[in-house]
Amino acid sequence: MGAQSGKDLLIKLDMTGDGVFETVAGLRATRLTFNAQTVDVTSLESTGGWRELLAGAGVRSASISGSGVFKDADTDARARAVFFAGDAPQFQVVVPAFGVVQGAFQITALEYAGNHDGEATYSLTLASAGQLSFTAL
Repeated sequence: MGAQSGKDLLIKLDMTGDGVFETVAGLRATRLTFNAQTVDVTSLESTGGWRELLAGAGVRSASISGSGVFKDADTDARARAVFFAGDAPQFQVVVPAFGVVQGAFQITALEYAGNHDGEATYSLTLASAGQLSFTAL
């Protein structure tokens, strides 16, 4: 994968629950993180005293974060409603020249900020809430 423009990494939200995704507007920075916990099965019999991990075990998760400025009342209202309801709708993350990650995510943090001499900004953090799918581009 060659160099890509950061503005092409998009977070999309299912606006109505019918599989129609819209880009969360106004984002300036976006991050997608995958995590995998390990299960340590090291014992006194482990060769050379080296740690052993149980393959295929543990919990996998993903988190998404983004921050930006207000641009679209519809996606802002939907994100706010999802947060306050504690829902976990479908999101998509488009990673250019890589693929699309899709699945249920819960908004775990929603922050609004602003300076007296600047624009109002927001940031959001999402945690995966089930199995994710990946479709290569």
